[in-house]
Amino acid sequence: MTTTGKVWFVGAGPGAADLLTLRAARVIAEADVVIWAASLVHADVLAHARPDAEIVDSSQLPIEGVRPLYERAAADGLTVARIHSGDPALWGAVQEQLDLCRALGLAVEVVPGVSSFTAVAALVGRELTIPEVAQSVILTRLEGGKTPMPPGERVREFARHGTTMALFLSAARSGQAQAELLGGGYPPETPVVVAYQATWPDELVVRCTLGELEATVKAHKLWKHTLFLVGPALAATGTRSHLYHPGHFHTHRRAEPAARAALRRARADRSGVDQPGVDQPGVDPGGDGR
Repeated sequence: MTTTGKVWFVGAGPGAADLLTLRAARVIAEADVVIWAASLVHADVLAHARPDAEIVDSSQLPIEGVRPLYERAAADGLTVARIHSGDPALWGAVQEQLDLCRALGLAVEVVPGVSSFTAVAALVGRELTIPEVAQSVILTRLEGGKTPMPPGERVREFARHGTTMALFLSAARSGQAQAELLGGGYPPETPVVVAYQATWPDELVVRCTLGELEATVKAHKLWKHTLFLVGPALAATGTRSHLYHPGHFHTHRRAEPAARAALRRARADRSGVDQPGVDQPGVDPGGDGR
């Protein structure tokens, strides 16, 4: 079964309406029906909707309550904008809706959004991947919540990497989160950013150490809409990316020979072995230079 109806799953970003992408604003403006959750999405995003659009608050509806809207879109050839907070790819309960829409014969498309973890990094003016400090970002949530975690996905195990971690949906159990992060190997002095309702008018962003995490969360009475950023990159300074180093070359820029030799010596000192090929044109063992 095919129809002329379509459902767009739109990432609304972390909260501020001006952090919508241009595509997200266009899709909302063109939709016949706009579905949004007042508990998760800021009402300002509805300013993009047409005056005659049908606006539905899904905050009190299970998927069975939203299904009739999708069925009507399939029957009447309507365009639906289903607005999700942050980016739909992360904890958006989107896959079950995509499956439903496809079963109804609806065309579907996803518009990515700015995730709250990148918004929080921007608010505190930090890069999450600092050369020689952290080159990975782990996105996860504390186990033991309403939705079961798959076997093997545990905060304590992820913490053993010691890299940057964004911990979602965990503020209500801040003591458990702190214990798991410490148990996995982060030192108590590891920097943490606690962000509530990032980019909303009532946002709260607090810095603390991991050893102070539970006390900080409880002092501010936070239990939902709160994200933790954890890791040494949140306080690191003084390291340099190779991307703009004069000794780094890529398709659009040649390396300065003396700087290239110094860079090669530094790499050899760190690894304990010489790195053949680093001076060959078109060969860059540093990948993107980071």
